[in-house]
Amino acid sequence: MVFKKKTKPVVKSYTSNPGLVTIKPGWPGTPLDQNGLFIYAESPTVISFREVLKYMFQRNPQRQEKKADSWRIAVRSNEDWLNDPADKVVWLGHASFFVQLSGIRILIDPMFGRLPIVKRYSALPVAPGKFLNVDYILVSHAHYDHCDKKSLQLLSANNPHAQILVGLKLDQLISKWVNNPILSAGWYQQYRLDSALTITFLPSRHWANRNPFDGNRTLWGSFMIQSATRCIYFGGDSGHGSHFHTIGTLFPKIDVALIGAGAYSPAWFMGQHHQDPYDAVKAFNALGAARMIPFHYGTFDSADEPMGEPEVILNKLNHDNAISGQLKILELGETFSL
Repeated sequence: MVFKKKTKPVVKSYTSNPGLVTIKPGWPGTPLDQNGLFIYAESPTVISFREVLKYMFQRNPQRQEKKADSWRIAVRSNEDWLNDPADKVVWLGHASFFVQLSGIRILIDPMFGRLPIVKRYSALPVAPGKFLNVDYILVSHAHYDHCDKKSLQLLSANNPHAQILVGLKLDQLISKWVNNPILSAGWYQQYRLDSALTITFLPSRHWANRNPFDGNRTLWGSFMIQSATRCIYFGGDSGHGSHFHTIGTLFPKIDVALIGAGAYSPAWFMGQHHQDPYDAVKAFNALGAARMIPFHYGTFDSADEPMGEPEVILNKLNHDNAISGQLKILELGETFSL
C-alpha cells in the first residue's frame, strides 16, 4: 500500500524514456513526487493504514445482497479464434485480453492462474499453453492480478521472441523472470516497434506495488494499440480522472475502448483505484470511442459489490441511453470481431 506520509505528495520533477517519442505537446514527462515516486498528480493515491483496517473489518452494507448473488460469468471453451487471422478482441478474464490486428498477436495483462488469497471464479477459455506466436505482451502495472510471474514465464517459454511492453521501471522486475526483450515507456510515449502497429503508453489513475514497502516505484498506465485501420484503447486499472478526456482528444477515432468497471465498492476506499459502472460510462463518453467493452469483474471477487452487479448497472445505463456509443458485454472466450 502507499501509506500516508508526513507530507502530502506533490509533483517535484518529471521523467521519461529519452529514447522514445512523446506524443502530447508540451508534456514535461511522467510526474514524480518529492520522494522520487510516480504520482497521478490530479488525485494522488494515498492510503492510510487506518483506512486499510477499516476496509478489512467493517461490515459490508451489501453483504446480504452479495450472499444471494449466484451469478457467474459465462465461459466459452473454444479455441478456434486462435487460428483465425481476422482482427479481433477476446476477453480471457479479469483484465486479460487477446488482441489481433493485421495478423499481429497481443496479450494484455495475462493472468492465467490464481491469486495468493483471492479465489478465482472463472476458468480460462483456452489452455495457457495454446498461446503461441505471440508478438507483444502488454503489462499495465505491477499488481499481482495484472503482472503474474508464472503466466509471464509460461508465455516466455513458448514465445521467446515476444516483446514485453511496460511502464517505466517495471522492466527491472520482469527482466528477473524472463529473457524476452522488454521495452519501458513513460506516459504519452510511443514504443519503438518493428511492426505495422503503433502502441502508446498512457496515464491511468492508479498506483503500483508488489509489497507494502515499494509503492509507486514502478509506473502504471493504459495502452493505445493502433494499426493502419484500427484503434483499440485498454484502460488498465483506473479511478476516474481527466486523463480520459485528454486521451480522447489525442486519439479522436477509437474503435473500441476496454474500460474497467469492477472492484469499486466501497467507493470511499476503492474509488481512487477503480471505476464503478457509472464512472466507467463517463470515462467511455469522455474518450469518444465507438464501442465499449467492460472488464475487471467476474473472475476475482476482490471488492464488496455482488459479482454480477456491474453487468446489471451497465445494461440499465445502456437501456437509458446514457452510453454515447455501443456497449458490448463479452462472455469469456467470446470473439469480438473488428
